[in-house]
Amino acid sequence: MGLTAKIRTRDGWAVSHAVVTVTDIAGGQVLRAEADAEGAVRDATELAPGAYTVIVTAVGYAPTAASAIVTASGRAEVGTLTLARQGGTELPPPGPWTVDPAHSTVGAVAQHLGISSVRGRFTDFTAAIEVAPDDVAGSRVEAVIRAASIDTGNALRDTHLRSADFLDVETYPEITYRSTGLTPAGPDRWTVHGDLCLHGVARPVNLELAYLGTGSDPWGGTRAAFRATTELRREDFAMNYNQVVQAGIAAIGTTLKVELDVQAVQGDALPQA
Repeated sequence: MGLTAKIRTRDGWAVSHAVVTVTDIAGGQVLRAEADAEGAVRDATELAPGAYTVIVTAVGYAPTAASAIVTASGRAEVGTLTLARQGGTELPPPGPWTVDPAHSTVGAVAQHLGISSVRGRFTDFTAAIEVAPDDVAGSRVEAVIRAASIDTGNALRDTHLRSADFLDVETYPEITYRSTGLTPAGPDRWTVHGDLCLHGVARPVNLELAYLGTGSDPWGGTRAAFRATTELRREDFAMNYNQVVQAGIAAIGTTLKVELDVQAVQGDALPQA
């Protein structure tokens, strides 16, 4: 097979029907192929050994290019090529943004029995973002999560998580996060510094934030997408419950991986349905 490649968005989704064009060192087109529904390109055309340029285009995305070396086998294995949304390298317009809970996820992953993971999410939350007009480092975010909305897909486990052994939702009904600053970590990445109040304990927590781009929605609005991750230690928030099973392995891991997929609408309120 001559050319193989995968076309993905910044957060790993396949870009179906992207067009891949290969040009030789003189700029002449030698191959043109289309990605399938899974974002994969597999073209059987053999290429002469040498250096080539691979250009990827797709509607709604900024074009990207990469170099490829074809060996004597006639194959060019380009690997994964990443496309950004059109205009995605620019920051979101300044001003207020409101997180859309229907298209956002607040999730967490815990280790179970030392061999697998249990995933959960909070289904009831609100959040607002303020993008600073002059210096993005002055931007702010605030979020409120209803602790009782925890959902791991198992009613018995969720009831235990709401109890005093863990979240104690009767005493501490809300989980809050308020940012205190941003530090650049790349052209479209930041470290968000802030304070998390969980289970009645407030501690500084950093979020590793990636900006995925901005685009129009079908309702005439503008939306921005972000992904953020962090890791929490349960003991830092006075959640020390555990069971030890055979060989001294804890039933539930001491750390939680937090994964946030956020879609925000420009403005200080969500559009009316």
